[in-house]
Amino acid sequence: MASHWLKEWKPEDENFWNSTGKVIAWRTLRITTVALLLSFSTWYLLSAVVVMLPKIGFTFTDNQLFWLAAMPGLAAGILRICHMFLIPIYGTRNVITTATFLKLIPCIGIGVAVMNRDTPFAIFMILAFLSGFGGGDFSSFMPSTSFFFPKKMQGTALGIQAGIGNFGVSVVQFITPWIIGAAAFGFLSGDPQQITKPDGSTGNVWLQNAALVYVPFLLIIGFVAWKQLKSIPVVSSFKEQFDIFNNKHTWFCTITYVMTFGAFSGLAAAFPMLIKTLYGGFENAPNPLHYAFLGPLIGSAARVLFGPLTDKFGGAILTHITGIALIICCGLLVALGCLTPTSLGQFPAFLSIMLAIFFFTGVGNAATFRQYPIIFSHSPRQAAGVIGFTAAIAAFGPFIYSTLIGTTMKLNDKNPAPFFIGLIIYFIIATGINWWYYTRKGCEKPS
Repeated sequence: MASHWLKEWKPEDENFWNSTGKVIAWRTLRITTVALLLSFSTWYLLSAVVVMLPKIGFTFTDNQLFWLAAMPGLAAGILRICHMFLIPIYGTRNVITTATFLKLIPCIGIGVAVMNRDTPFAIFMILAFLSGFGGGDFSSFMPSTSFFFPKKMQGTALGIQAGIGNFGVSVVQFITPWIIGAAAFGFLSGDPQQITKPDGSTGNVWLQNAALVYVPFLLIIGFVAWKQLKSIPVVSSFKEQFDIFNNKHTWFCTITYVMTFGAFSGLAAAFPMLIKTLYGGFENAPNPLHYAFLGPLIGSAARVLFGPLTDKFGGAILTHITGIALIICCGLLVALGCLTPTSLGQFPAFLSIMLAIFFFTGVGNAATFRQYPIIFSHSPRQAAGVIGFTAAIAAFGPFIYSTLIGTTMKLNDKNPAPFFIGLIIYFIIATGINWWYYTRKGCEKPS
């Protein structure tokens, strides 16, 4: 076997875990978690960039900007379906290293594209799709981590990795306003773009920095992954891994994860544009990038903090609480008129409810990933496959949310309320499934 393939792996054997497994597992978690954070930053790069494009001279419509924010989600969903099969075939080291280096393509491409105001919309759509490299590899990271850790620690390990990885969304939305303010890479930064500030004055920005800043970090972590990661000998063919689709719980788990991570990823992508389109027309309108990062930040932190709690209390009950909370929050957005504002005074309520939604999606993300290894406890390989598949389908969140919100607002005079009413209906269905099969007394698969 190649040197990066471990000869044996028995995390459930306490002696093996304490003598050998723990060191390797935690080292792998540290490296892959940093890599995953960079993945999410790449995936959500355009969600931060699109709100700046009109300010530097691009003449794209709001609907086109929503589509640019959506395309990385479409690509990520497709690529996650591919990634869910890769770890048992190629191993952790090869997959994580290759996936990390591939993200250099959209980062460099977007950096170059924004420097030329004549770059056509089609090119941006291609680059937006390629940004999905950063979202696609999640379905390799999560199954890999589930192999490395014993069942009793998987809620904690998956919560740490996915939660810190999710911070990448906040990172890109938080640092973008700051990194574009100076020629951070010297002559490599290229020429600045001129923007008009709210007070009427003009200034320079280097929007390309928002993408190029990740290039050196991707190079470093890609090299570290190649040198230090190992692969677990859980070998399975592509065809064998299809057996998860014969189990009804694969589909039920997919529905609940679309409720939690689908909402997190979808709203994270659409949040800046929602702020811009709903509240950008008022005097002293809020800067979307000054607030948009808060949602993913809170959701990511909740996923990390609640990971250990899911190991203690179980995931099903927390998923159930999440569903109820999301139904209430979306109902409040509609009932309080936050989606059809008549003044800037409604923005604090809108922001508070949206942040609550992000918090509960973070709780639900931790809870669902604790449930799946328990529901499929008879087969760790199947459990890993279900984690990969559910993550793949939920990754379509940015595409579904951004396109449907954009279309709904276009057809309803900038009113996205019908979309959120549809969300409420879906959340009721998903919560009902989770309660019947996984939460209630006497349920089929208590988890």
